[in-house]
Amino acid sequence: MERLGTGIGWRPEIAEAVERMPGIDWVEAVAENVCPGHLPDSLRRLRERGVTVVPHGVSLGLGGADRPDPHRLTALAERAEALGSPLVTEHIAFVRAGGELTASPRLEAGHLLPVPRTRDALDVLCENVRIAQDALPVPLAVENIAALIGWPGEELTEGQFLYELADRTGVRLLIDVANLHTNHVNRGEDPAKALADLPVEALAYVHVAGGVERDGVWHDSHAHPVPGPVLDILTDLAARTSPPGVLLERDDNFPEPSELERELASIRGAVERGRASATAAEVSPAGHQPQPAQLPDLPSIADATRARLAVAQTALLSALVAGTPVPEGFDRARLTVQARALAGKRADVVAKVAPELPGILGAAYRPAFLAYAQHHPMSGGYRLDALEFAGALLRTGAVADDRARRELHEWWRDRSGPRPRAHHPAARLARATRRVLLRR
Repeated sequence: MERLGTGIGWRPEIAEAVERMPGIDWVEAVAENVCPGHLPDSLRRLRERGVTVVPHGVSLGLGGADRPDPHRLTALAERAEALGSPLVTEHIAFVRAGGELTASPRLEAGHLLPVPRTRDALDVLCENVRIAQDALPVPLAVENIAALIGWPGEELTEGQFLYELADRTGVRLLIDVANLHTNHVNRGEDPAKALADLPVEALAYVHVAGGVERDGVWHDSHAHPVPGPVLDILTDLAARTSPPGVLLERDDNFPEPSELERELASIRGAVERGRASATAAEVSPAGHQPQPAQLPDLPSIADATRARLAVAQTALLSALVAGTPVPEGFDRARLTVQARALAGKRADVVAKVAPELPGILGAAYRPAFLAYAQHHPMSGGYRLDALEFAGALLRTGAVADDRARRELHEWWRDRSGPRPRAHHPAARLARATRRVLLRR
């Protein structure tokens, strides 16, 4: 594994600032936001300067009961090749449930949800990781996630779960120290113990991010400064091993570039403190996990194992997004917090992918969407979610303002037909004229 150095998450909102930042050795881009045939100019310029770009997937759902979607794997492989990346990364999480294994409607979380640390879930995850590794042109690394909720009846600690995963598959690990802090606050898990159990030789790189306490729990927001306890965990990790790379994540509420540069300096300082506190004998090398010429074959996972996991994950996701009863053993109050967070994230992302909707509805957008989300689980992507939300408002007559209702209907009609509407200048002029007349 090559040494990556210090990096930052590349986002369109801060693309120009990232290009100008001193000391940026590499960047990470959300894989689903990159089109292989039309790379953003900023990413192309960074690559031309020799800056490594790593695609970071968020929708594969390797921890789900289903086998990985071949189309999603192909898309991830195409992005790795287009960016010339040395590896790709994903999450140890499930993001959808239902479907054939449960003979129930497919549900989408729109978020990364924790897998139970059980033998069944580990067996399924290992097979899914092997399938992904075989389909990708470069090595795969998987990330531990932050969790607001814990599964009842877990059989392994986080460190044990990750150790067995790496041992059985040879997969590399992307360790998010902010997520270790989140799980410490929300679930009482000791980050030092998790680090002690990790196979540090499998470490690919490290994520660092900020969060906020709300509703009595810690939310891994990626929209706030990195707190001291997260830097302390990074220092502890650096005292145990030498991370091949460390990356700052920021996804929203972007500060001035100077503040991001100060956070990067704090991250470098935390790593240096860890190195200084360790003796040469205590530090284990990371990123050089010995790989056998061929990993031993894993026994095929029985359909019954996947079905058991599918039923459990569907019951949890349905309680979170469809208001069905809370499965036995879960903390009801914590599930309520998680459900509100999922609905809030849906509203925020739909507002980003379809900014016309909050523009049309104004202050009524968010309460209207949250009311809609209570009875309409997401079954596809966010763009489909936006269309279905607008359609529901029109069908139910929920928009009282005549102007807003006409503009919403125009927006919905423009995007929901079997084919895109004409873009000939005359057609565009006619539509624009109609919109002006509707407003009068």
